[in-house]
Amino acid sequence: MATSEGVLQVLSGAAPRLLSSDLGSSNSDLALYSKCHFKSVKKKGSRYFKSLKCSSMIRCHIGSYNYRRLVGGFDRNAAINRLRLLGCKCQQADHGSGVGMDEGNGARFVDNANESNLSGSMNSQKKLEFEDSERLKREKEMLASAGTGTTTFYKSGIDSIEDEAWSLLRDSMVYYCGNPIGTIAANDPTDSGVLNYDQVFIRDFIPSGIALLLKGEYDIVKNFILHTLQLQSWEKTMDCHSPGQGLMPASFKVRSAPLDGDDSATVEVLDPDFGEAAIGRVAPVDSGLWWIILLRAYGKCSGDLSLQDRIDVQTGIRMILRLCLADGFDMFPTLLVTDGSCMIDRRMGIHGHPLEIQSLFFSALLSAREMLTPEDGSDDLTRALNNRLIALSFHIREYYWIDLVKVNEIYRYKTEEYSFDAVNKFNIYPDQISPWLVEWMPHKGGYLIGNLQPAHMDFRFFSLGNFWAIVSGLATTNQSHAILDLIEAKWADLVAEMPFKICYPALEGREWQIITGCDPKN
Repeated sequence: MATSEGVLQVLSGAAPRLLSSDLGSSNSDLALYSKCHFKSVKKKGSRYFKSLKCSSMIRCHIGSYNYRRLVGGFDRNAAINRLRLLGCKCQQADHGSGVGMDEGNGARFVDNANESNLSGSMNSQKKLEFEDSERLKREKEMLASAGTGTTTFYKSGIDSIEDEAWSLLRDSMVYYCGNPIGTIAANDPTDSGVLNYDQVFIRDFIPSGIALLLKGEYDIVKNFILHTLQLQSWEKTMDCHSPGQGLMPASFKVRSAPLDGDDSATVEVLDPDFGEAAIGRVAPVDSGLWWIILLRAYGKCSGDLSLQDRIDVQTGIRMILRLCLADGFDMFPTLLVTDGSCMIDRRMGIHGHPLEIQSLFFSALLSAREMLTPEDGSDDLTRALNNRLIALSFHIREYYWIDLVKVNEIYRYKTEEYSFDAVNKFNIYPDQISPWLVEWMPHKGGYLIGNLQPAHMDFRFFSLGNFWAIVSGLATTNQSHAILDLIEAKWADLVAEMPFKICYPALEGREWQIITGCDPKN
């Protein structure tokens, strides 16, 4: 529970929760947070109960205990009520017996006693009280015994898995001059083809960094932020061309280099990769956005705001913002990127305006707005940032949203409209709607599509883009709830027995060959 709450706190600090139509704060966070846990418990609860095969009374007790652990501050009655919503059938039998499971037992017990008293016998009432109290006492003892055993088993299992995870995470740490500065992308001793997976990737370190922040280990995150900031100013050149200032590297590694004037001595140096050596030679677009988000999360979690106020850090933030907010040929407020510039660094058919980049862009703009210190000449940058936030949020909420209502609307689109008041602004042909979408879309729920370009809508469900839209507040309150409703309805497709899918549905056959370039690793 502490970990779950901490993640929400860190992420909400990195990008303030804005589940509303404007860019102000909202009081709906708790409701959405409860709903997230409700959906999670529903999936875990059924498998948990099947393994226990306990009686109805014990089942209710164990279920309410585990749910209370997840929701923390909720009282016992709320835990039992929410458990019943998850499909617990034992309340019918318990209600018939007139015996409850919580502190409200007394009220129900008195009601039953009064009903007995109406039949007219004081002796029978006392007898009923004695029998019910004895039965209640035995059931409480049974529940206490079962609850203690289950709690111990549950806690020991979680602790052992968590300890193993922390051990693996610490084994993956990279050190520079004796200090930890990150974690490598992959640590598989059985794989001989290391390639660049032994490097520290900025995007891959984000979940590690959040876990370390929740653990109170702030130094490694601070070191990571400062050392990657130093790499930002390095000269980047490929085929006599240099990208714009502010680009963050995709990854870096620590290597030993001979010391000048002394071949027998070596010194540790950081070797960054901005895409000039990467597979596919694609520059990372998301690295700078992730860096800003992690910087904000560090300040919120550690309370150390002096890091973000440093001159070099402020300069790094402004360089990233100027690179992202630079004028170009695009008419849309979304960021235009090439395929393979984020996510898995490989072609996935996301060239254009992919949702993941727009969610990160929105979150980074919010974080930067909270961290920027006023200085001479920064008014134009602040004004451009605020204007972009408003335009970007409207664009994504209005044009990226898809549900059954929107699908039916697309079917009625008129094409080739030349007008300022055109309904089909992107000239989307209804024939683009894939058969799988109509069959897959639930009656309740919706999501943000993966990409939008002239005459093209990518209807695939991209998990990170949708989740980060919820966390950052890019999605409205209703849209956020609808996304979670869809995930619950399509749990078997999006999760099943494996971790959450990065994208659904998967590409197959000829479509996979064309979009990925027959990439066997994709």
